[in-house]
Amino acid sequence: MALVSADSRIAELLTELHQLIKQTQEERSRSEHNLVNIQKTHERMQTENKISPYYRTKLRGLYTTAKADAEAECNILRKALDKIAEIKSLLEERRIAAKIAGLYNDSEPPRKTMRRGVLMTLLQQSAMTLPLWIGKPGDKPPPLCGAVPASGDYVAKPGDKVAARVKGVEGDEQWILAEVVSYSHATNKYEVDDIDEEGKERHTLSRRRIIPLPQWKANPETDPEALFQKEQLVLALYPQTTCFYRALIHTPPQRPQDDYSVLFEDTSYADGYSPPLNVAQRYVVACKEPKKK
Repeated sequence: MALVSADSRIAELLTELHQLIKQTQEERSRSEHNLVNIQKTHERMQTENKISPYYRTKLRGLYTTAKADAEAECNILRKALDKIAEIKSLLEERRIAAKIAGLYNDSEPPRKTMRRGVLMTLLQQSAMTLPLWIGKPGDKPPPLCGAVPASGDYVAKPGDKVAARVKGVEGDEQWILAEVVSYSHATNKYEVDDIDEEGKERHTLSRRRIIPLPQWKANPETDPEALFQKEQLVLALYPQTTCFYRALIHTPPQRPQDDYSVLFEDTSYADGYSPPLNVAQRYVVACKEPKKK
C-alpha cells in the first residue's frame, strides 16, 4: 500500500514540476524584453558618449525591474528543486519499502547481482546527480554540504551511503563504501551492507566507524569555505573501486561541476603519493587520522 501511495505522490510531483518548468520559461520570456531594453539603452549611451539624468533614471528603473524578474524566476527554480529533492527522496523510500515488504524471495536483504562495470557506472551517476547547494544570500552551507561535517547527533537514515570502517579478510582495517540498513539507539550501532556485490556482507558498527557522505555538492564560486583545501588530509574513494583511502587534496574544485584532484598515499612512488587523480565531491570525506610523515 505504501508503494502505491509513493507512486501516486511521485506522479503528482512530476505534474507539479512540469508546471514549474513551464512557469520558469514564461517568466524568462517575459523578462527578456526588459533585458533587451537595458542593452539598447547602454548602446545609445555609448553612441552619445554621455550619461544624462534621463538615462540614469531610465536604467535605474530597468535594473530594478530586472532584479525583481530575476528574483521571481529564482523563486520558481527553488520550488522546482524542492520538488526534485522530494521525488528523489520518495524513490529511495520506495526502494527501502520494497526491501522491508519482502518483495524478494531470498530471506536475506535484496542483493541484485550486477557486473562490476555496472556498479561503477551507478556510483558515477550518484556522484553526478548529487544536488548542488544553492542557498539564499547570507545562508551558510548546511551540515553534509561538501566538506561540512554532520552534526554531532546526526543519524544516517536507511539507504544512506556512508564510509564504513570494517575488518578485512586478513584482519586489516579498511574503509568501504556501504549502505545503511538500520541504526539502534539502544546500542548506538549501525547495520550496514557492503555496496560491493562481491562482498555481500553485513556489518554491525559503532558510530565512530561510520562517516556519512555529503548530501550536497558545495559551490566553489559561492561557498569555497565548504570545500576541503589544498594539502588537507581526506579519505577518498579510489577510482574504479569501492574502498576509501587516505589522500591529500591536490586541487579543490574550481567550478560546481568539477571534481577534487587528490594524491593518494602510495609507497610505490618515491614521494609516497600517487599522481593526481580525480574524485567527485560525493566520495571525499574528512580523515581524522594524523597525516603520515
